[in-house]
Amino acid sequence: MASSQVPRKLHFVIVGGSLGGLATGIALKALGHDTTILERNPTSLLHDQGAGIVAGGDSLEFFQKYNRCKQPLAVDSKRRQYVDKKGNIVHVVDMVQSMSSWDLTYHILRANYDGMPSLYCDVPLPDPSHGTAAHFHNRTVTAVEELDGSGRIRVFWKETSSPSTTGFLIGDRVIGADGPNSTIRSLFFPDLRRKYAGYCALRGTVPESDASAEARELFTERFTFYHGPGIQILAYLIPGVNGTVETGHRLINFVYYTNFAEGSAELDEILTDRNGQRRRITMPPGMTDLNAWEKQRVVARERLPPQFAEIVCKAKRPFVQAVTDIISPEHEFLDGKMVLIGDALAGFRPHTVASTAQAALDAMMYADYVAGEVTRDEWKRETMGYARYIQRRGVDMGNRSQHQLLPLSEYIHDRDVASTPRRDEVYPEWATAISAQQIRAIVPVTEHQSS
Repeated sequence: MASSQVPRKLHFVIVGGSLGGLATGIALKALGHDTTILERNPTSLLHDQGAGIVAGGDSLEFFQKYNRCKQPLAVDSKRRQYVDKKGNIVHVVDMVQSMSSWDLTYHILRANYDGMPSLYCDVPLPDPSHGTAAHFHNRTVTAVEELDGSGRIRVFWKETSSPSTTGFLIGDRVIGADGPNSTIRSLFFPDLRRKYAGYCALRGTVPESDASAEARELFTERFTFYHGPGIQILAYLIPGVNGTVETGHRLINFVYYTNFAEGSAELDEILTDRNGQRRRITMPPGMTDLNAWEKQRVVARERLPPQFAEIVCKAKRPFVQAVTDIISPEHEFLDGKMVLIGDALAGFRPHTVASTAQAALDAMMYADYVAGEVTRDEWKRETMGYARYIQRRGVDMGNRSQHQLLPLSEYIHDRDVASTPRRDEVYPEWATAISAQQIRAIVPVTEHQSS
């Protein structure tokens, strides 16, 4: 065991209140430290993302360690399977995976962090050994500065809904958990930008009760894939409204990757919402233009197996995510007073289904480092190694599925990496190099940004 890194109670300011920020806040307050989350969303709760999550590996470990709610987290899938264009099963791998939803995961984390009540789960009783947990929404962070002599950091913010209203708070450490467009990261790497990968993820859900018997048979308790030229689609069951896992009330969640050339009229169309606004990266649920989505229904009927085409056509609140690449060369700044975690450190392609696992890993490893359970070098090697390795692996998986016409045998080994515990991974030298200078010497940073 390493010697204690932080012998006194500290105040951690966490920028970003999505899954990564909440997980980090929960882990740190369990150590007795005080935490404050600053979330830019103008309302007290983040909106339902309408997305499924494969909860494996580090995600399950985090919830086993810190979750004090009784609500089941996931629906189990008992096998992975692949189908041909006609919808016939052509390959099966027996394996159990846990499938959850973004909204259920979020509300369970809020209940554990600051006791936010919801219909998703009961709020656990306060633990007197925990530090305080404050959550402020409508706070867009604009700048940070070190305070001379005190070793503390002042964090400046403005109200998202009323930018003329400003303020600040002071903490001992700042955690950047503010996603792929991280403000905290931009303070140190202002020229680092997300790069479009040439395709989008079309996403949505369908109540299992609305699906045909053929679709239910294919997708119930199964993680099902189809690969075709320039496309990949997958589907699985997730908890339903308010997190229910009752049979008949769950949701079939699909992720449909399809190519849209950068600068094309087709990309502009699918990312222009029903009000005529061109979204840069994400089209939220309920905002997709109906005419644009009707075109995708037509394409789905032509290109997809019938069971997949059915759920794409039946989705009532589809949304779109442009797939992008970004990774920070480093995640520790100001002599350790500021760190990046989760998507703020590395935005993984969705094929890896590892974004939630990264958030869980980063939260647990950072808490272990603060508690003195691991050394600084161990913390950096684990978290930076994971970020670099999985980001590179996601790029490779995406390029294979979207831009190469390969036989099925070449795809079935591209299983997601979220189910693999990090301790079983052997990272190459370029992934575990500690410093930004070392990583540049082995793999140029431009390759990380654009590969």
